[in-house]
Order: sequence, then structure tokens, then C-alpha cells
Amino acid sequence: MPFKKSIAREYFESIVIAVILALFIRTFVVQAFKIPTGSMEPNLLIGDHLLVNKFVFAPTVSSGERLLLPIRDVRRGDVVVFKFPEDPERDFIKRVIGLPGETVELKAHRIYINGKAIDEPYAHYLPRPERVGAEVTSDDVRDAYGPAHVPPNHLFVMGDNRDNSEDSRYWGFLPTDNVKGRALMIYWSFDGGSGSWNPITETRWTRLLHQIH
Repeated sequence: MPFKKSIAREYFESIVIAVILALFIRTFVVQAFKIPTGSMEPNLLIGDHLLVNKFVFAPTVSSGERLLLPIRDVRRGDVVVFKFPEDPERDFIKRVIGLPGETVELKAHRIYINGKAIDEPYAHYLPRPERVGAEVTSDDVRDAYGPAHVPPNHLFVMGDNRDNSEDSRYWGFLPTDNVKGRALMIYWSFDGGSGSWNPITETRWTRLLHQIH
């Protein structure tokens, strides 16, 4: 007589497999992340819930793996989630501005890479009051920074909300080993401003499934 699994055992095995798959996906492929501050506004808002692609920057052993798998190096403009160098238990999210070996400089709300200004449609600055007779230089890194050379295996990262972001201008370069993944899309966005905590009225429906660029 052929062996027949009990219904209870089939359910148990299905649950175990589902848990293993979920743990694998969370550990190696995708991670959820919530925006806690306004440092990436207006592109990412407080209460945005993101999916982070942890696989895209994974290390490879051979060139064949890089050819076949959807893996690549970090690029300028990538929005990345990383372990904060000064407190690795905390996760930060910023945009990659400077790559290893490049020279970064901020002057008059413009970023210069190796002496050339780059286009930053995502950057947001607050207007500065005009100071008659003031020099161009400033002690405030929001206005002027660098030039600074990005060392090997490090990145220079900044928040899109340039006047309200604790980033590489303040705490230095980001080791590439601290990068956990690239922000992929918003799967849910909760306002919560009214204090009602109603998931229907407080959900920002237009932001759902919004891809992050």
C-alpha cells in the first residue's frame, strides 16, 4: 500500500517551505525599509515603505556570474540603503554622488565631479538670503564643501533634501561594504499627519508601486 502523507503533515511541510523561502528572500534578495526622516524629500517622504534590492550589488566570483546574473556595481544616482558607519545598527538611505577615485566639490548649490558640474534634477535646496558684499566661500557645508577625494572602496552620499540631510558632508565617506542594497520601489506610503491612523484615508494611494529613481 503506497505511503500517504497526512493532511497535517502536508500543511506543516508547506509552512516550513514558505518560511524558508521568506527568510531566504529577506536575507539575500529583498528587504523592507521605512523612510523615517525628511532627508530625501521631496522624492521620498516620511512614511514611505520601500522594497530594497539586496541582490543587485552582491559580490561575484567570476565574470560569467556578472554576465548571467542581474548584478552590477554601484552607480552615481543610485538611492542606496546602508549601515550608518558611526552606528552600524542603524540603516540610512541616501543617494550616491561620488564614486571611488573621484573628487567631489559643492559650490553654490552645484555638485562638481572632477571639476565638472553634474545635472541633479532630484536635488532640493532652500533659498538662501542674499548677503550684500558677502564672499562666495562659506563655513557651512550646506553651501560649500570640498574639494574632497573619494578613497578606494568608499562612496560619497547625500540626501536629496540638501539643507536637511546628515550625509557624507558631515560624517565622511561611506565604505562600500556598508551598502545593503538599492531602493527599488514604494510598496506602501502612509501619511499619518491627521493622527487618525486610518489605513484607508491616510494611505498615499498615488505613491503605491512608485519606482525610485
